[in-house]
Formats: sequence, C-alpha cells, structure tokens
Amino acid sequence: MIKAGVFKNQTFPQSRARRLSNAALLSAAAGLAGGPALAQFPGADPAASCAALIAPVPAAAIGLPSGPASIASAVFTPPAALAIAERGPTPASRITPAAPAFCKILGQIAPLDPAAPPIRFQINLPVEWNGRSVQFGGGGFNGVVTTGLGLVPSGRFDQPSPLAQGYVTYGTDSGHASAPGVPEQAFAANDEAFANFAHASYKKVRDTAVVLMTRAYGKAPAKLYFMGSSEGGREGLTMAQRYPADFDGIFSRVPVINWTGLQHAGTRSGLVTMGEAWLRPPQVKLVADAVLAACDAADGVADGLVADARGCRDKFDAAQLQCKAGQTGDACLSEAQAGAVKTLRSPYKFSFTLANGVTEYPGWGVSGEAAPAFGPTGGWSAWWLGASAPTQPAAPANGIGWIFGSGTIRHIVTRDPNFDVTRYKPEDFAARVREVSALMDSTNPDLSAFEARGGKLIMLEHMSDYAQSPYAGIGYFESVEARLGKQKTAGFAKLYAAPGVDHVGGGAPGNVDMLSALADWAEHGKAPAGMVAVEQKIEPSFPLVRALPLCEWPMWPQYKGGNAAAAESFACRR
Repeated sequence: MIKAGVFKNQTFPQSRARRLSNAALLSAAAGLAGGPALAQFPGADPAASCAALIAPVPAAAIGLPSGPASIASAVFTPPAALAIAERGPTPASRITPAAPAFCKILGQIAPLDPAAPPIRFQINLPVEWNGRSVQFGGGGFNGVVTTGLGLVPSGRFDQPSPLAQGYVTYGTDSGHASAPGVPEQAFAANDEAFANFAHASYKKVRDTAVVLMTRAYGKAPAKLYFMGSSEGGREGLTMAQRYPADFDGIFSRVPVINWTGLQHAGTRSGLVTMGEAWLRPPQVKLVADAVLAACDAADGVADGLVADARGCRDKFDAAQLQCKAGQTGDACLSEAQAGAVKTLRSPYKFSFTLANGVTEYPGWGVSGEAAPAFGPTGGWSAWWLGASAPTQPAAPANGIGWIFGSGTIRHIVTRDPNFDVTRYKPEDFAARVREVSALMDSTNPDLSAFEARGGKLIMLEHMSDYAQSPYAGIGYFESVEARLGKQKTAGFAKLYAAPGVDHVGGGAPGNVDMLSALADWAEHGKAPAGMVAVEQKIEPSFPLVRALPLCEWPMWPQYKGGNAAAAESFACRR
C-alpha cells in the first residue's frame, strides 16, 4: 500500500507565480480566492513521487460493484508548450493547450463479467494542485480514453486548461475500446459494457480518482467538477441524477439528454431522405438562405445570424420552397424533399412511455443548415444528410444521425446486426426500448438531492445544432422547473442558449469560461451573470471575430446599436 500524503502540502511558491503567464496567473488567483489550500509534490524528485502511485485501488474503494483498479503506469511529465494543429475533428481539438508539470496515470478497472472489457482511464495530477478536480465527459459512443489534457467544453481558446490552472483532470473510455471496421455500437452486446457506457464507468473512475488524489496529496479534493459536451453532456446530467453527492458543479453542453429518442429520430430522418428525397448541397444552401432572408434581421441587424431561433422556427416553413408545376433542379425542393425537412423539424412520437414519462423527441430547429463542416461539426451536411443518400448498412459518407441511429437499432435495440431498419417498428421491441431508455436517458427532472447537497448545474444549448435538438435540453430544463419550481431551480441551475452555434461550438460566438463561472457559483455562491460568448480564430493569440452576450433561456440577444461584432451592442431580451 502507498502511504497517504506522497505529495506534501505546501503553500503556493512565489517564484512559480512569477513564471505563470498573465492569463494563467489571473485565473489561478481568481480560483484560489477563498478556495482550498494548494498542495505540491515534495522535494526535488517529483518523478519518484509520481512513480510511487503505482499501487492498485481495491474494489471496496469504488462505490459500485466492481473489480479493482490497476495502474499500468505513473509517469512524471514535464511542462509542454501550446500547439496548434492544421486540422482536427472539431475546432477545439486543433488546440493542444500548454501543460504544467504533472503526473500522468494510466490504468483500468476490472469488470465483474470476465467477458466484459475493462474501464480504461487517465488521471493527471499537477505538481501544484489547487485542491479541485475536473472530470471530462466523452463523445459519440466513446471507446477512446478521454485524456483530460485539453480545453473544457466551450472554453475560450486563449485561456489555460484546467490542468494548467492546477486542477486534477481525468477521463475514461467508458468501458470499451473502439476498433477499425467494428460498428461503434457493437460493444453493447455485453450488458456490463452497456451499463458502464450508460452511467457506471463515470462513477467508478470518479471514485478511483478520489483515492489516487488522496494518496498523492494527503487529502481528498475539496471540490469536484464534471464538464461534458454531447455524450459527455448526457454523462454530466446522469451524474447529477444518479449520483447527486459526487460533484459540486456540473457543466452540460449540448447534452444528448433523451438518448433513446434521439437515436430513433436520427433513424427516421435518415429513412425519409433515402433515394430521391435526399437534398443536394445547392438545395441545402437554398434552405439556409431562405431562413436568413426570413429571420436574420429580426434582432435589429443583418449579420448572418438568427438570434431568435425559436421565433424563426415558428415562422419559417420549407414548404414555400417546394417546386411549382414544371419546375425542377436545385432552385426548389421536390415534394419528397420538402416533406423530409418537415419531418426533421417535427417531433418523433412513441406509442408508449419511455423513462421518466417521456413520450417524444422534439424536432430540430432552424439556422446553420449550410454551415461548412469542420470535420463532422457543421450543419445538415455533417449530421443529417452526409455526402450521399442513406444506405443500409450505413456507409461512412452518410449523415452521422443515420449512422448512429440505424446502428443503435441494429446493435442495441434489436440486437440483430443484420436487421432491416426500414422494417423497424418501436412497438415490436417496446420492452427493450424501455430497458435502453432506463439505462441511457438522462431525463429525470428530480434534481432535489443534487440541489440539497449544494450542487450547481449549468446547461448550454447551441441553437444551430443538428447532432441533437436543442429543444430536448430546453424541454428537460423546463421539466426541472415544473418539478421543483422556477425559484428553487434558479438557485442551483441555469440554462443558456447560443444562437448560430453548431454542435461542437463553431459558426458563431460560443466560447465562454464556464469553469470559472461554475467554480464561483459552487464555492462562493456567486451565480453566473453578464457572461459573454466569443468567436475566435484558431491562430496565435486567438483574435476575436465577434462577441455576444450569453443569454439565459428564453432570452436572446437583440441589437441596440453600435459595432455589430461587439457584445455591448446587444442586450438579452425576451
């Protein structure tokens, strides 16, 4: 066994403070005011202190039935400089932020079922610790270890990472490893692996990380945070609902809340674009231009951004673009294509009830239809339509919604990899659909236990998101208000909406320092107020393109005059 207190508790060294960049120093100072005391590796040999953390974590230290956690490596890692890549699957993934000296721990948690894969994880212990931790959520169907070394969801590009600010950071692969040529959903054939993906792995890794932090620094973390986007956003809400005592603050960006409904809606959206109903790129632009013509100037300025997304959703009808008699080509939509757009924007209704009384998945909104794909990030071309009409089985060129949805129907719902999805009816598999919903859907509106222990929740929806409908998150938040009351909900939970921003944060101002906002609220009782979202170029110094106030739902930014690229030229109004 490793003796507690391998890293000696010390005060913040002044010489180190002088070496911090201005951004990092300001962030550290703001975060430490009134917060936990710092801890640091002892002596002149941090590598030895790091290597001493190789001992396993017993199963008894994990708060769910589990095998033990073994440590494959514990390696001291020296500071590294910021780097920018030429390309990446998301804008933020192009940025490798500067990192301080830290101990990098790689390990895995053994399953109970010998046939189930282990849960792999990475934990990063900074030499200088601020007494806090951040668990990073995953994405998609996971299958790769989330390192915790990058920026947090929505983080500004010009601010230091949580690790550089002194947080312990960690993440997991959620209990399975993806492999080339293997469908992403195939792991769910094993029940334990599927339960780990649903919720158990994040709890188990959290508990393992707390043990290792306590061993390393001689004390448990004073504050624990969870930050996730998309699938990771679902994971964050799942933690608040299933394990309300585990985290002090949770940030959930564009969460796939009603996961079961989303996979069914994504499947339906693919089915209605098979064959001639598939929209060609010029037709996608036709729709996008018509949306801007109808709604762009509604906020007082024509800036290529639909600020009032909900108002535009109620106003715009793609049927007006349907071809007239004798009209063909890309300058209009066929009846089947116009019908496909209507289907995309209509709720997917179940004939039976899912977990927590849910009976439907909301339709998608408007704006950003023709957003250029930065890898798999933007608009209809990435998420709905792909580069070619849907095929069965799904092809890599198909839209992600069809790839994910149809794969879920085959591998998770019907559990028949060769199932003909065109014949699928949820009623025929109602018991299994409910079982999946009970595991996967983070739709429980009862957050009273999370609120009672002082937890804080911030949600952010991107209004040009076509990976998941922002109205799912909006509907969930409203269900929490209905359950707990608006006044009580406002005391611990906030919902923000960013117009024009796509699923992963591109297209419009969507970057904001949510970690500081969350920590201020959880630690000092300072609720978020007056937050500003920015759009930045990914180049040295990360210059600003434009900024907007980040408005609490249902408010949206309305132009009041001045520079249309400046946040102070807008006010949040209903």
